[in-house]
Amino acid sequence: MAIRSYPRPVLQRRAGLGALLQRLLDGIIIIGLGWFLIKHNIGYLSNEYVIFMLLLLGLVSVMYDRYAIYRASSTFTIKFFSLYKAWSLSFLALILLGFLTKQGQEYSRIFVAEFYVAGFLLQGLAHYIVRAANRKVNKNVSDNVIIVGYGQLASYLEHKITSNPWLHQRVVGTVSIKQELKGGRSVQKSRLNEYSSVQTIQLGQVSELPDLIDEHDINTIYIVTPLESSKVLEELYFVLLDKHVSIHWVPDIFSLRLINHSVKEIAGIPVLTLSETPLTGISKLAKAIEDRVLAFFILLFISPLLLAIAVAIKFDSPGPVFFRQKRTGWGGKRFRIWKFRSMYVNQQVSDNQELKQAEKNDPRVTKVGAFIRKTSLDELPQLLNVLTGDMSLVGPRPHAVQHDEVYSQRISDYYARHNIKPGITGLAQVRGYRGETKEIDQMMKRVESDIEYINNWSVGLDISILMRTVTAFTGEAAH
Repeated sequence: MAIRSYPRPVLQRRAGLGALLQRLLDGIIIIGLGWFLIKHNIGYLSNEYVIFMLLLLGLVSVMYDRYAIYRASSTFTIKFFSLYKAWSLSFLALILLGFLTKQGQEYSRIFVAEFYVAGFLLQGLAHYIVRAANRKVNKNVSDNVIIVGYGQLASYLEHKITSNPWLHQRVVGTVSIKQELKGGRSVQKSRLNEYSSVQTIQLGQVSELPDLIDEHDINTIYIVTPLESSKVLEELYFVLLDKHVSIHWVPDIFSLRLINHSVKEIAGIPVLTLSETPLTGISKLAKAIEDRVLAFFILLFISPLLLAIAVAIKFDSPGPVFFRQKRTGWGGKRFRIWKFRSMYVNQQVSDNQELKQAEKNDPRVTKVGAFIRKTSLDELPQLLNVLTGDMSLVGPRPHAVQHDEVYSQRISDYYARHNIKPGITGLAQVRGYRGETKEIDQMMKRVESDIEYINNWSVGLDISILMRTVTAFTGEAAH
């Protein structure tokens, strides 16, 4: 009978002895400290506290995995703050769960506070001890590394390996493949530019690599290749197999504008995601709850202000209170945006007319319109768009459809802004990139900020932008 063979998953989480020891120590600290504090504060182990401990261990396992507590190779300071965030979010989730189930009163506040503080400090100390012991054991043990490639990503990789002693690797030098490639692109993402001047020891060309491995006692090879060099990678791989070295491939994808990129696996097949919305699964639900709840209470709170603006617009000039116009939203879907009317009716622009941006001292703008545009009060009716799900409180500002068509011809990744819901305010706006855009550079800065927001989206970032919006939306750029 033939044995059926299943493909081995490519993406694996490999934990060393130090990581396994750290997991064990963290578990012992949490369980041991919890038992001690329960005995000290309560006197006996009740069912409620057993449930508390089990829920905490479950949340910790999820949060620690989310923040790569046992996987990331970084400095102790970065790891310390990651541990703090993961531990704090675990307790925050427990407290929220207790509030929602009305079981919070069953637990001693002193116990919870002591557990939170002492648990974090003890785990932090344990992480420091394990890392120090691991570093001492491996003090004189390191792999000799050659980086095969060129450009800013290769320099960036060398910088990261050299500056991270926990990797226990030493970069001997680099080997260039530039001359072996035709039409190779060397343009990298701007965040790598600062490493382009890193001084590297050029050991030779790729044809000399087998001899260089023997000469320098190389254990590990990193191959940094641009997207179009798969043929070189294939040939090089089979040459290196005969040299019995560890081979790592670092695909150079940073010549592209990456949108919420990630590495995934489908049935053992590695999938490199270059562009994806961050609003999937629980993140989509969190964003929706944040928008609906906050928009409802904001509308409730500012309803007298909205009524006063509506009356002022009616008295100032004839015409409707609101102005609606087609905009492009999440995933390229069209919707009609709500705004307070700020121009004279015969100066309003329909969806089919050529659209001219409002500018400073624009004669089309009414007296009340000038004020509400200056203070951005004309945008407040978009809270209705948030409640209907067309918009978010925070996100890239939706531009007029005609402007989308114009700017998409001049900015190659302009439409990447639509990988998330458009917002009333956004990262670009609080940075001052708002108002009229006379130069293409001004719009490019907006797009860069919008993509940065998409790549780093979180509920915390949204709250931060909302708080900064209060002062940012009354500047000179508003007209």
